Amino acid sequence: METARYILSRFGQSLFALLCIITLTFFLARLAPGGPFLDEKAVPEHLIEQMNKNYGFDKDLHIQYFLYLGRLIQGDLGPSLGNKGFSVNEVIAEGFPVSFMLGIVGLIIALLIGVPVGVFAAAKRNTAIDYTLMAIAMLGICLPTFVIAPLLGELLALNLGLFDVALWENSSAWFLGALTLGLYYSAYIARLTRGSMLDVLHQDFIRTAKAKGVAPMKVLFKHAFRGGITPVVAYLGPALAGLIGGSFVVETVFGLPGLGQHFIKAATNRDYWLINGTVTVFAVLILVMNFFVDVVQAWLDPRTRSRN
Repeated sequence: METARYILSRFGQSLFALLCIITLTFFLARLAPGGPFLDEKAVPEHLIEQMNKNYGFDKDLHIQYFLYLGRLIQGDLGPSLGNKGFSVNEVIAEGFPVSFMLGIVGLIIALLIGVPVGVFAAAKRNTAIDYTLMAIAMLGICLPTFVIAPLLGELLALNLGLFDVALWENSSAWFLGALTLGLYYSAYIARLTRGSMLDVLHQDFIRTAKAKGVAPMKVLFKHAFRGGITPVVAYLGPALAGLIGGSFVVETVFGLPGLGQHFIKAATNRDYWLINGTVTVFAVLILVMNFFVDVVQAWLDPRTRSRN
């Protein structure tokens, strides 16, 4: 009963957060200077009025908002003002798989590298191995993705010829993009894993297990790992948000046709529907990820349910 109440509470909070994000995005986009029908060329005033009427921009802002919510509930994100003849649903359906794949593969790479490095560093704490691994992790944190991406492209693509340097179809450049994101976030995960593992390894039940003669590796992975990995699980939601947001930069460097370029063009051209649709899709993805992270964290640490 307590678990069901906790899950329902988290679900309700996620829906409320999504509504807040949609609302803020809608009004902030329209309060920004400029408009979707203003460009370098002079457009007659009567044509602008006609286009505003065709898209419903002549109505009061609150009416536009409720009309947009009505379409959104039906799954209609509206027409793309900057991509003539295409709806926002079609634009997102084309670009989202690229950004999503980069984020998910990048997250997998980050976990496969960061968690073992953090656990190993905690097991060898205050040794040369520990100091070396954490120094490398700190270096990874200090280097942003727009620095790592060109370096990997130069080394692995241009010099060694292991990957393509750009494009998407029939190309391996997407893996360089995912690797860039994975290496960057693996540094955070490694340091987070090390810190949480050290906290668990200093607790009384670990000392008791060692006193009973339990093998060090068994103590590390059977007794300490579950508690030590809990903060990492909690970090997965924000990490996915950062990975997908960071994919915008990586997509530009490697010429990948993800949502990053569409979002930048939409913001520049005041493509209101595409701005709203892109932010909404990413918000849903991140909130769903955070929701599952909360559920898994509650399973790993039952005390979490009692604190919420």
